[in-house]
Amino acid sequence: MDPEEEPAAAEERPAADGRGASVGRRIVLGMLGLGAAGIAAGPYLQDRLDSVLGAAAEKDPTGVTGLFPGSGGFRYYSVASSVAHRGERDYRLTVGGLVERPAAYTLAELRAQPQDRLVRDVQCVTGWRVPGTPFEGVRLSRLLDAAGVRPEATAVRFTCFDGTYSESLTLEQARRADVLVALRMQDKPLTHAHGGPARLYAAPMYFYKSAKWLSGIELTRAVRPGYWELRGYDVDAWVGRSNGRDDAPTA
Repeated sequence: MDPEEEPAAAEERPAADGRGASVGRRIVLGMLGLGAAGIAAGPYLQDRLDSVLGAAAEKDPTGVTGLFPGSGGFRYYSVASSVAHRGERDYRLTVGGLVERPAAYTLAELRAQPQDRLVRDVQCVTGWRVPGTPFEGVRLSRLLDAAGVRPEATAVRFTCFDGTYSESLTLEQARRADVLVALRMQDKPLTHAHGGPARLYAAPMYFYKSAKWLSGIELTRAVRPGYWELRGYDVDAWVGRSNGRDDAPTA
């Protein structure tokens, strides 16, 4: 998880003098106006608004961009000061650790794999929900099988090219049919703001488990708590059965 759709709003970034960075009234009113304009003007302007909010979130030291809805009600947060864009030429997804056949996939190679499509509600641990969201991509279990998981591996660690975020699943969780390396969302290629070109999608868990800007899959001997687990969130993040919340399950 990183900028957008995740509970990064729970993290308050201090200003250089140790106090929380202030947000001007003009900025807040302006962003509220942008949100209203996006709703009124329809899909094209909303797409443009998403791009503006996604880019702003990467450089926002206040977290205020996480208060404003993007397309379909998603929020944009950031845990890294900036995230470089990657695409056809420079994107690679590595699979390594306790495997027999380490691999590195280009985008073209990931797209050439059989693609699964899931339509589930997206539930953030901070409370907002986006119903009926389509995701498409490669079932994670296919990549694990291709790599040849060694017997001593019991968990999977995920790293991201923002250089900051990480997540983990047990091997049993990772092999579920509703866990994907997602390449498309809402029937479009994943945008950078939504974690593109590839992200993890763990459908039955709170959205912080669905790490954005996915770049590494590592088989490990034990679960290693991820970015938000180290800051108090549950490692097992089943929607409605973790983090002290009773939300309706998403799958």
